[in-house]
Amino acid sequence: MKRLISRSLLSVAIELLLVAAISEKAHSQAIGVLLQNNLMPASGGMGGVSIARPQDVQSALGANPATLSQRKGTQFSFSGAWVEPTIKMNNGAQIPAPPLPSIIDPFEAKSKRPGSIVGNIGLTQDLTALGVPATLGVGLLTSSGLGVNYRDVVASNGTSAELAILATAMGVGVELTDRLSVGVEGIVASANMDGIFTGVSAATPDYNLRALLGFTYELTEATTIGAFWHTQQKHTFDDFVRLTGPGTSFQDLSISLPNVYGVGIANNTLVDGRLLLALDFSYFEWSETDFFGAIWEDQVTIQAGLQYTTCQGIHYRLGYTYAEDASRDVVTGSIGGISPQSSVDYIQALFPNFSEHRMTGGIGVTDILPGVDLDLFAGGMFNETHRFGDTAASAESYWVGFGTTWRFGRGGCKHLCVPERW
Repeated sequence: MKRLISRSLLSVAIELLLVAAISEKAHSQAIGVLLQNNLMPASGGMGGVSIARPQDVQSALGANPATLSQRKGTQFSFSGAWVEPTIKMNNGAQIPAPPLPSIIDPFEAKSKRPGSIVGNIGLTQDLTALGVPATLGVGLLTSSGLGVNYRDVVASNGTSAELAILATAMGVGVELTDRLSVGVEGIVASANMDGIFTGVSAATPDYNLRALLGFTYELTEATTIGAFWHTQQKHTFDDFVRLTGPGTSFQDLSISLPNVYGVGIANNTLVDGRLLLALDFSYFEWSETDFFGAIWEDQVTIQAGLQYTTCQGIHYRLGYTYAEDASRDVVTGSIGGISPQSSVDYIQALFPNFSEHRMTGGIGVTDILPGVDLDLFAGGMFNETHRFGDTAASAESYWVGFGTTWRFGRGGCKHLCVPERW
């Protein structure tokens, strides 16, 4: 019985660690735990829209690799953003439920975790000088890097945690015809989870792969459609927690990101081609993932953005994102390989994938220096509150960022000609 209780308590601790580590990501501006290009230099001002005609290097790498073929010459881009979330938790029950001893008591508090800096880097090189109608792209992209802090709340039992995931991406977009392009990309993701229960769990790394496939097709000179598929990305944190009791045993934790399917369209017919309108639809297959599949249903999102370009090369951008509430009405089964012993309502509240509305805006300046572009963007996720039984959670966030892009060769300094020598 002692061993059973010990294992149950540690299972609860692990669950709380995971929800604490990842929920901040969900509370910022993400779709679940995915950013969907909301923090990229140009797409960040357009609601993350980027499937058909992304306006920056990082967004091509982050969504549809076929759009890499739209980047000409040599382009290097660096961007950074500051994300400031406000997370509040009102827990009205003891966790776990009787008859086991309580681990978390009722409390109401705001997370003391400060905001986070998010960086993204991308580089593309087209191969037309070699007679190859393709563009290569590489990048270092932020997938997750936030956490929560309730250490000052005695009733929370000192909950504080971090989850960080960085993705190294390499892809290629190929122009099969003048209208049709296809792309493929591979991602190596490095994840690290750090626990708060000294002597029980410790910082644990994991590495895994993900593939991105996509295509674009120009219906007309002014209209482009695109589609992509992102495969699952699975992480298993081996021997993450040591279970106490007779003998010594360890527990692994499994987390995976979902299959994501997206389609988009972009058109610049209006205002003599200076107004770009774009619309993306994405489907997140959360129900088939480890950990998240136990608490989230499949989810549909809509991302809409516009960009107006002046004759002086200044871009004004606006965007809106709608993300369907993905919270499950009923949660059953294991979570990440662990059979939950704690309150399901509490776990649901710690994973608030229910915020539906986000607004963004931005401005971009072409050739602020010869061959150098500057982008600024900002956005906000509206405050929303959701109740799960005895527990309620509210979330909102704001973010600001910038991006700088250097263009060399064809496409640089507004020149379209190919140099005689490379």
